[in-house]
Amino acid sequence: MTELTSLVSLDKPLWTLEGLRTAPPVLGLALMMVLAVVLADVLHRYARLPRPLGHMLVGVLASPLVLRLLERTELDAWKPLIDLAIGVLVFELGTRIRPRWLIDNPSLALTCLLEGALAGLAVTFSLNWLGAPMLSAAVAGIVAMSTSPVITLAVLHDVKPRGQVTERLLMMTAVNSVMAMLALKVWHVIAASADHDFVSTSASAVWVVAGSFLLGAVCGLLLDVLGRRVSGTGAIPVLQIALVTIAIILAVQWTLSPLLALLVAGVVARTRMRHGLTVEPQLGSAGAALGVALFLCLGLLLTLDHIGSLWPWVLAIIAARLLGKGLAVAALSRPSGLGWRQSAALIVALQPMSSLAVLLAADTFNWTSQFPGADKSVMQALLAATTLMQLTGPLWTALALKQMAREADAEVVA
Repeated sequence: MTELTSLVSLDKPLWTLEGLRTAPPVLGLALMMVLAVVLADVLHRYARLPRPLGHMLVGVLASPLVLRLLERTELDAWKPLIDLAIGVLVFELGTRIRPRWLIDNPSLALTCLLEGALAGLAVTFSLNWLGAPMLSAAVAGIVAMSTSPVITLAVLHDVKPRGQVTERLLMMTAVNSVMAMLALKVWHVIAASADHDFVSTSASAVWVVAGSFLLGAVCGLLLDVLGRRVSGTGAIPVLQIALVTIAIILAVQWTLSPLLALLVAGVVARTRMRHGLTVEPQLGSAGAALGVALFLCLGLLLTLDHIGSLWPWVLAIIAARLLGKGLAVAALSRPSGLGWRQSAALIVALQPMSSLAVLLAADTFNWTSQFPGADKSVMQALLAATTLMQLTGPLWTALALKQMAREADAEVVA
C-alpha cells in the first residue's frame, strides 16, 4: 500500500506541466502510453499515418527536445522491459524468414550481403572524406548497415502487406542486422589491438558469435519440445515470451548477443515446427503493450543536439546509406527476380536506420559509451541521423509497401 500511495502522492496538480514533470516515472509512462494509443489511432484514422509514428511523436513531445516531462537517464530503469519488447520483435522476425530461400536464390543472398556492406562502406568513406577519423567513421558505417527490425515489423503489423517486397525486406533486415552485430565485434577487436589486447578480444568475439548461435538453437528446440506438450491450450504465446525473456537474460549474463540468439531461436523454431508454429503479432496483447512502450522510449531518446554544426555529416550518413543500399538492390534486382518498381519500393523500405545492434548490447540507453575512444562529434552525428531515419521510418516503410509495391490490402489499411 505504501508503494501505491507513493505513486499518487503528487506535490502539484497532475494536469499542470509541472505536475507532470514531478510525477513518478511509472505514472508518467502509463499516462503517456494512454495518450500514445489515442493519438496513434487518431492519426491513423484521419491522416492514414502508421500507428508507430504516433507512438514516437508522443515520446518526442515528452522528451527533453520539447516539454522535458522525462529525462533520458530516467529511462535506464526501464531498459530490461524495453529489451524484452525489442526481443519479442526480433524473435518474431526470426520466425518469419526462410533461410532456404537464400540457397534457392543465390542472387538474393548476394543482395542481402551487398546492400549492407555497400551502405556501411559508403557511410564510412563519406565521413572520412569529410574529415572524420577513420575508426570513428567505421562505427557510423557499421550502425548504418542495418535496417530497423523494430520499425519494419511494427509497420508490417499495421499495414499487413504480403508479397515479394515484404518477404525480401524481412530477409534483408535480419541479415543486415546480424552483419552489423558481427562487424561491431570486429571493430572492438581492431580497437583493442591498439592496447595489445588482440588475442583476448578476438577470443571474446568468437565466443559471442558461437555462444549466441548455440543459445538461440537451444531456445528454438525447447520451444519445439515444450510446444508439443501445450499444443492447443492457448499457452503458446506465454511460452514464447518466457523463452524470449530467458534468452535475453542468459545472453546478457554470458556476454552474448541477444539479437543473434533471438533471431536464431526464431529460425530454428520455424524450421522445426513449420506450420505448427503460430506466432501472434508481437506475441499477443502483452507484447503489443511492450511495443507501445518501446516506441515511446524511442521517441524520448531521439536527439538532434548540435545538428546545426554537424549537418554535413548527418546528411552524408543518410545519403551515402541510401546510395549504397540502392546500388546493391538495383544491380541485382533482375537476377534475383525483382521488377524495377518493386526494387525501388524495397530500397525505400530499407531506409529506416537502427541502433538495435548496439542497444541490446549496452547496459544503459547511453550506448555511445560502448565505443571508448570514438570521436564524440561523429557519434552525435550518427545519433542525429538515426533520429531522423527512425522518426520518419514508418512513413518510408508504409509508403514503399502500400503505394510503391502495392502489397497492402486497401481495406485492411483504411
